[in-house]
Amino acid sequence: MAWRSCFMKWTQINSINASSLCPKSTRLNIHPQQRCGFRKTERPSESKKGVQETEAEAGGHNRAVPPKPVPPLPPRRPHQLFRPLVFTVGFTGCSFGAAAILQYESVKSRVQLAIEEAKEEKRDTLLEGHDTTYWHNWWNQLSNFQKQVILLISAVDDFWSGLSEGQKTVTGIIALNTVVLCCWRVPAMQRFLVKYFTSNPASKTRCLPMVLSSFSHYSVIHMVVNMYVLWTFSSSIVSLLGREQFLALYLSGGVISTFVSYVFKTATGRLGPSLGASGSIMTVLAAVCTKIPEAKLGIVLLPVISFSAGNALKALVALDIAGLVLGWRFFDHAAHLGGALFGVWYIGYGHELIWRKREPLIKFWHELRNMSPGRPGPGGGGG
Repeated sequence: MAWRSCFMKWTQINSINASSLCPKSTRLNIHPQQRCGFRKTERPSESKKGVQETEAEAGGHNRAVPPKPVPPLPPRRPHQLFRPLVFTVGFTGCSFGAAAILQYESVKSRVQLAIEEAKEEKRDTLLEGHDTTYWHNWWNQLSNFQKQVILLISAVDDFWSGLSEGQKTVTGIIALNTVVLCCWRVPAMQRFLVKYFTSNPASKTRCLPMVLSSFSHYSVIHMVVNMYVLWTFSSSIVSLLGREQFLALYLSGGVISTFVSYVFKTATGRLGPSLGASGSIMTVLAAVCTKIPEAKLGIVLLPVISFSAGNALKALVALDIAGLVLGWRFFDHAAHLGGALFGVWYIGYGHELIWRKREPLIKFWHELRNMSPGRPGPGGGGG
């Protein structure tokens, strides 16, 4: 039976070599709505360890080692989607309600500011000669360093004034994403960030990360690409919707796209964390392309190529559908597709259904605001 022992030993060695060539499944996959570089420490293969222990116990005799059972897929628990669903509906409603109130307060403050500026302008015309002499003497008394600081502040103020309202709004979003990106580089904060700034339907904390993950990027390249696209379309979307409605659409798009990702991951059993602003940006991109489908777009590195916004949206949606069907896991295609569909729906139906019916809420807020103690009467508030 020596040939049988030799054959079994040869088969055993080949199976060990083949298993060492197979990709290990000890990585924590994070979709960008992307996959990042988080990796668990690789442990020695269980199959190798089992073979070595069996050979040692056998005292050198060759024995057939039973194959390790394949670990089952994570259990699907659809009931865990109930709380994220309630959170998605509630957060979306509160976002647009708060945006309506903020827009009312913004318009009111702008009217009051315009009235005050008109009064100050009349006052300045009367004292123009005295003010010019005073400021000229004040400037001559400053040192060179103080003058350079004032000129630098003036240049920054001129740059900020030259930005559109959309670019100013997006600047705050870029700043928040940059802060979170820097926090990812602090090892002591990574456990906290994984818990609250990555969305995962298998996690115990599922609702709050639906919002916070939209401001979280682990890869610098991924954040730069996302923020560049958002900066490019910021002026168009804010001019169409206004700053407050844009913020509500952006935040709601992030939550809704994450919920769609939750549903897809739970249905397929491919549970894993995701992060990134791709879902929100796809909502903004789809809204602009739906509202202005004839707009011409281009690629930065290929300025010769241009295409319409409508065709670009169709290509992106087709790409995400192909990613879902073929099982691509580099991006969270379900989140992309959910954000794009929400952007198209909002421009087609949601704007009329949600935003144009905000008047009762504004009236209620106006009455509540005037009834609060320490506030002026109805004459102090604008309509």
